[in-house]
Formats: sequence, structure tokens, C-alpha cells
Amino acid sequence: MRLAIAEINLQALAHNLAQVRQFAPNSKVMAVLKANAYGHGLVKIAQHLNDADAFAVARIDEALALRAGGLTKPIVLLEGFFHQDDLPILLANNFQTIIHDENQLRALENAKLDEPISCWLKINTGMHRLGIAPTQLNDFYQRLQATNNAKDTINLMTHFSSADDVNDPKTAEQIALFDSLVQGKQQAHCLANSAGIIAWPAGHGDWVRPGLMMYGVSPMLNTSGKDHQLKPVMRLTTKVIAIRDVDAAQGVGYGGCWQSAQPTKLAVVAMGYGDGYPRHARHGTPVVIAGKRYGIAGNISMDMISVDIGANADGIKVGDEVVMWGPELPVEEIAQCATTIPYELVCNITPRVSYEYLE
Repeated sequence: MRLAIAEINLQALAHNLAQVRQFAPNSKVMAVLKANAYGHGLVKIAQHLNDADAFAVARIDEALALRAGGLTKPIVLLEGFFHQDDLPILLANNFQTIIHDENQLRALENAKLDEPISCWLKINTGMHRLGIAPTQLNDFYQRLQATNNAKDTINLMTHFSSADDVNDPKTAEQIALFDSLVQGKQQAHCLANSAGIIAWPAGHGDWVRPGLMMYGVSPMLNTSGKDHQLKPVMRLTTKVIAIRDVDAAQGVGYGGCWQSAQPTKLAVVAMGYGDGYPRHARHGTPVVIAGKRYGIAGNISMDMISVDIGANADGIKVGDEVVMWGPELPVEEIAQCATTIPYELVCNITPRVSYEYLE
């Protein structure tokens, strides 16, 4: 039996997708499933997103895994294809592709395909990662319309760089630029990621792309999912495997960098960076045992973490459940304690952790 368990609440997933609909009632939903559905299990999550209109992944292997799992919805490749030889695979599996640079467009134009492929033309409005320059739009658009290898409907997309910060004017500027560029082009428009869905309704467009928010985690700065009526989908737990007495001023863990001011007890729990828990979580980072918060003591090990449970230990015993994050303890808070982002935490769960899907 594995001690570390990631419980995946599929009712919470359905609730969060419904919340996306509440935020953007006039938009279709392209559910983002890249990086193993943000660490939640690619195929299993997709199988429980029947109300989504399409799926989006980063790379072709993720899309093929969805098809192998029996998923038939439209799938959009957010990074597009990487070689001209990929195009027959896209066509055979009914994948839609992003076009974001000259190399991709030229490969598409030169391919010998039996049927056209559905394309999304990505415009760089300020993210400066993928996407054609605004000045290239008309040329790319006309070339896509001219080639027999692209369907006549050329959808248009961009990506926000700073939508998580409602005080940053960059998102409003990106929306205004995109709107000015696509005037007269009536095809479907897609701008908003999770933060755009929550905070920037002017950028909802015809399609929205919820990622992190579908898993109950806030994409906004300094908030938790609960602040946006979202429910955590993942609950990461383990067990207490030992309880130890520690005297005052005794160093705990590698480097002995944590010491208690008075005699105390430590609960050693079966969790570490080998399971995906953040190595840089600071002393005092909370866990929950028997409904009460306690702080981590000492450095995170590969397999174990020590927790200061106090001299009285509150009746804690070996075998008790320990919540590392979940509804009782927002993953956003753990991310702050580890000076990282919640995306990284949920994506980094390792195969050593057992997944349990709660219907």
C-alpha cells in the first residue's frame, strides 16, 4: 500500500467547469489538459469533462493519449506541430493546430495532404513567447486562406502575459490590440486563459481556455480558489510513520537547521521531494493532522518530512492521516511558503504517489 495519495474529486472538477460557464456564459470552453491535466491525470480528467466543447494540450503525444483513451472531442495543439511529418498524424486524428511562425506556415503550405486541417493563427500581442507579429497578420491570414491544406475558417488566438494582476494595464492593452487587428475577420476568437476568464470579461471572445481554475486553484495573485467559488480537485495526503521526542536546541533534519526552543515532539510523515513536495518549503509550512495545523520542522527530505506537533502531541499517533494540501489547506498557501506557484506543485506530483478518483 502506498502511503502518499492524491485524491482527485471529480465532483469538484464538474463544479469548476460550471463556474467557468458562469464567468463566461457566451463563450465556448476549450479545457486545457496539458502537463497530465496539470498533474491530475490526463485521460481520467478528460473523461469527466463531457461539458467542455474542446480540449487543448501542448504537444502531439498528449493529444494521441487522449484519442487512445477514447476521447473524440476536438483537440487543439497549443504549441502546434514541430515537423511537416506530423501533419498526416494531425489529419488522421482530427487535431487542430496553432500556427505561430513562418516555419510552420511554410511546412503546411508544402505538405501533400488529402484534406485540409483546422488552424488557429496565434498573434503575439505582448506575451512575446509564441505568435506572429501584428504586422504579419494579414500576410499569414491570406496565405492560410490560399492553401488547400488549411480549412477556410482561420480562427484567431492570443495569450495574456499579466492577466493575474488586475492592477496591471497590460491585459487591457493586449485586448485592445487584438480587437483592432481582427476587425473584419469574423472567425472565432480566443484570448482568455483562467485569469482572463475571471478578471477580464472584455477578453472572453468566442472561446475561453480554462486551465488552472478547472482544478480549483486560483490563477490570480494573492487569492485562493475559494475566493472565486472554485473547489480544489486534488487533496494530497500521507501518513504519520513515527513520533519522536526532541529536546530543546537539538538540530532536526539535514544540516540541523531547525531547533525548538523547548522540548517537543515531531511527527515524521511519509512525504518528500521524491513525491513532488517542494524541496524549498520553509520551516513552519503548514500541514493538517486531525483537523489542526502544524508546522514543518527542518529541511524537506526525499522521502520524509518532520512536523512539530508540540510537547503534548494532541493525541497524534502513527498511522494518522496528514493533509499536505487540499480543501483544508489551499495549495496556493503552500506555494507561497515554497516561493513558487501552485501550477508547479500540482504538476510535479511523481509516479510514487497513488491516485484515487472520487466519483
